[in-house]
Amino acid sequence: MKTLRLPLILFLIPLALYPQTHQHFVSVAGTDFVKNGEKYFFLGTNLWYGMNLGAAGKTGDRQRLIEELDRLQALGIRNLRILGASEGDGASKYQVLPTLQVNAGEYNEAVWKGLDFLLAEMGKRDMTAVVCLNNFWMWSGGMPQYLSWVKGGEIPLPNIEGGGSWDGFINYSLEFFGNKKANDLFKQHLKKTINRTNSITGKPYKEDPTIMAWQLANEPRGYGDPKVLQKWIHKTARYIKSLDRNHLVSTGSEGDAGSAKAGLDLYKDNKSKFIDYATVHVWIQNWGWYDPAKPKTFQRSIEKTAAYLEDQLAKASKLQKPVVIEEFGVSRDGGSYDPTTSTTKRDQYYEYLFSEVLSNIRGGGGVKGCNFWSWSGKGRPQAPGGMWKEGHDLIGDPPHERQGWYSVYDTDESTIAIIQKYTALLHETRKELAVK
Repeated sequence: MKTLRLPLILFLIPLALYPQTHQHFVSVAGTDFVKNGEKYFFLGTNLWYGMNLGAAGKTGDRQRLIEELDRLQALGIRNLRILGASEGDGASKYQVLPTLQVNAGEYNEAVWKGLDFLLAEMGKRDMTAVVCLNNFWMWSGGMPQYLSWVKGGEIPLPNIEGGGSWDGFINYSLEFFGNKKANDLFKQHLKKTINRTNSITGKPYKEDPTIMAWQLANEPRGYGDPKVLQKWIHKTARYIKSLDRNHLVSTGSEGDAGSAKAGLDLYKDNKSKFIDYATVHVWIQNWGWYDPAKPKTFQRSIEKTAAYLEDQLAKASKLQKPVVIEEFGVSRDGGSYDPTTSTTKRDQYYEYLFSEVLSNIRGGGGVKGCNFWSWSGKGRPQAPGGMWKEGHDLIGDPPHERQGWYSVYDTDESTIAIIQKYTALLHETRKELAVK
């Protein structure tokens, strides 16, 4: 992959002009992130379930959360992508429980305090959070749940275990972007979240520099009507900025994704002046680039990733915005879900992608951070390859996916060694830039 370089003046002028009052917040200057007057970049992970672990009482596990955060800090992890929303009363299959918003406008305070606790503990460790506020997919409730609340009736879920079609669900979820009543409910959640005061720190969320960015949703897609998605992105981001001028806003989208059918375009989807940086997801198995049963397809997946990222960075360079590769993962060897199976191909892919991120950061390219999918730490699947049920360990694989698919455990020594290698290299790069 070619590293895209931009004129140095793009980086220097905004740094000098950026207001001192906002130095503790992550901001954007040209194609850089900035914090405390210095360029900010990171190797992070997804810890979407952190809010649930942080909940007090029997539904959470604060001791485990503390141990996970301590371990991630020791690994050099600086950024976590987390959920700041979940919806539903438990009637819908394939979703995390308990949820934050049980019914429209009705909240589970224990889960709210779980988010408070997570942010407070992250702040102690000088971590930043990207807080995802909605979901195109059903595993946290998200858009289909908002639709169900205003339309009535059940959500047309796919038969995941039986390999059924996703078309009915996708068409249903797509209705959210144009449904005013569903979006009014969502806006109420945005307002409540952004204006919340942390019950532990006493700090309003909108004044908390632990939060790097508000994210509109997890993987919103346009499919056959991408302009409706783009209009929704602009309007929603504008609304968030009207409530909070301190924090960045991102879409949570996949870039162009692996197929034109998804109705995504990194340039058009991130063009709004209210979107501060572009996000990219890379799924070599989900997109059919790599088949674990056919190891020879792995090299092809590297080549496809390189070409894909080069295309995404070319589009981002026209936007003059930073890029974060915020989701990518590879299964264990042979596609196994067993936590004891080796991770040779995953390690090779992580090594490749981390090296590309490092090269971009050192060479003035567009990528300024990445979040691998996903940290499971001490958690283990109740039945590897089975589906999640309430009471099982929360791990990196969401409830609509087979458990153990992309999880990184605290015993995955070879993967962890690669993570540590690159966080150390980023730390050295940070020190080098600081003395220039």
